[in-house]
Amino acid sequence: MKTIGITGGTGFVGKHLTKLLTSKGYKVVIFTRSTGRQASGLVSYTKWDPKMRVCESSEMHELDGIIHLAGEAIAEKRLTESRKKEIIESRINSTEFLLDQLEKYAPNCKTFIAASATGFYGPDRAGAAPFEEDAQPFTDFLAETCKQWEDATSKASARYRTAIIRIGIVLGKEGGAFPKLSQPVSFGIMPILGSGSQMVSWIDVDDLAKMFLFTIENESIKGIYNGVAPTPVSHEELMKTIAQAKGGWKLPIPVPAFVLKVMVGEMSEEVLKSCTASAKRITKAGFVFDFPDIAATIQHCYA
Repeated sequence: MKTIGITGGTGFVGKHLTKLLTSKGYKVVIFTRSTGRQASGLVSYTKWDPKMRVCESSEMHELDGIIHLAGEAIAEKRLTESRKKEIIESRINSTEFLLDQLEKYAPNCKTFIAASATGFYGPDRAGAAPFEEDAQPFTDFLAETCKQWEDATSKASARYRTAIIRIGIVLGKEGGAFPKLSQPVSFGIMPILGSGSQMVSWIDVDDLAKMFLFTIENESIKGIYNGVAPTPVSHEELMKTIAQAKGGWKLPIPVPAFVLKVMVGEMSEEVLKSCTASAKRITKAGFVFDFPDIAATIQHCYA
């Protein structure tokens, strides 16, 4: 039985990933700042607080691989300068601290898989093809955060088989973008942000968990892969698909860019940004999506 560690394992993606791994017979060690969690079945917990430089090492010697998801959520608060600092430090410092602890206490660990985001690419370039993994980073805050995050992760490649998944917009019933997008639809309102033409590179949360499992189980997987479905859609198409799945009449309400900026500040730039990322590299490696189109994913979210 292999043992996989997960930082950020109590979050939305982490919970789905834990469920999938244990269903396949893996033992999972969740690194968490929460105390008092009791081991159950194939899942155990270890104290983890990189900000305080705390990591219980008792279970680390069992690790065969680790999936690093931890980091402050970007969309939860306004992007003030202090918030930006927290976001960057939570990713870079936690990665560096984790690598230090693995080197000291996890001699059997062979695989290091980390999250990043499609924000690395910035907005679509006019007339250009979808972003592939060899594209250059953009120059805004989110792109610079992703670049620094990936640079910290790349140091793992000296000791471990290392892979990075650049995650798009994650859709699932219990978290990610879907609850916020679908909430007004439940009241008969279909908000269209900005022009609605901005492209959304998305992925079903269960396909994302499956992608991490695929990366764990295939030793040929190294380097960077886009964690997106093969069929990106416009924001307007996404909202119409949610409305159709919900059923009933929905009133389209345009939300101009300037209104959105007043509501959420600098984060409005991320919401309105069109980013089309390619899934070619991961599919060429042999990964098969269970939810490759948006209609099936939204039905899955409502199921």
